[in-house]
Amino acid sequence: MTNNQKTMRALILEKSGEEPSLRVKDVPVPDLGPDEVLVQVAACGLCYHDIAVMRGVLRRGVKPDIVLGHEISGRVVETGRAVDSVGVGAPVVSALTTFCGRCRRCLEGKEYRCVEGRGIGHAIDGGFADFVKLPATSVLPVPEGISLEDAAVIACPIGVALHALTDVAAVASGDTVLVTGAGGGLGVHTVQVSSALGARVLAVTTSPEKVEQLERLTTAEVILADELDFAEIALAYTEDRAVDVVANIVGGAFFQSSIKSLTQFGRVVLLGEVTGERAGVNIAEILFRDATIVGSTGANPGQITAAAQMVAAGLVRPVISQRFTLEDAPAAYRLMRAGKTFGRVILVP
Repeated sequence: MTNNQKTMRALILEKSGEEPSLRVKDVPVPDLGPDEVLVQVAACGLCYHDIAVMRGVLRRGVKPDIVLGHEISGRVVETGRAVDSVGVGAPVVSALTTFCGRCRRCLEGKEYRCVEGRGIGHAIDGGFADFVKLPATSVLPVPEGISLEDAAVIACPIGVALHALTDVAAVASGDTVLVTGAGGGLGVHTVQVSSALGARVLAVTTSPEKVEQLERLTTAEVILADELDFAEIALAYTEDRAVDVVANIVGGAFFQSSIKSLTQFGRVVLLGEVTGERAGVNIAEILFRDATIVGSTGANPGQITAAAQMVAAGLVRPVISQRFTLEDAPAAYRLMRAGKTFGRVILVP
């Protein structure tokens, strides 16, 4: 089938800024190469990566007039002539990038940082559209029993959280993990993945209205850090032992408190930067804890598959609080900027 006579709706970022110009346009349905598939989008999560690009905070490598969205779920409706790994009608979720499978990083299981890779919804058009063209290697099956809307959050944020906690922070059963920004899309799933790994979890939020929601959804001990330093509260909760791992999703604003929350040989894994504040660093606090500070992004196909299996087994519950059409994307953007969302927001073409 040739698609160049057909059109689809796509949400185009025409201009970035604090009030970005977003417009739904009719554009050609993309034609496929031999190793590509066409996915009809069922849902696509709105991530803070998308927000950063919309704001113009993140510009490097962004395709002009980009169709954002990398948290994609849907069904394959067409395959290239060389594709035999997936068939028409298959429910799939996207990886976060394209990857070659041959370079050193790919061979080390770091496909999300492939030297030839391109970010979906960043360097190539993503899922804020009726259809998206992807390499067949960048789509993975959705297990039976998971709705396509829930599947949109499997790779990011669930796979991203799993990668950060296991491969980067080496969380073990019995560890205490503190999660900042616990009411957000990445945070609420990081809390759940930490619990599934056998950790005791302290969930930090600055939003009083999210405390009850976190307590109802998770087994975590919830810390409301609207006035007090959460490091002091964490020490009280742990009888001054402190925590083994901090998953800092908020970023610079919480960096120093993250360090102060750590026990000896503790690890801070940095997963996000929401506020744009510079991180205050007291080197002595790091030295005398023998602390490890490390950034983490992405998830490889194996981790995305493992995340899907955790959802299928009921160990992690996808949390989708609100659904928006492509036309209502500006309202979704404003809601996320205001910090008024719990869990993930998705766009549903």
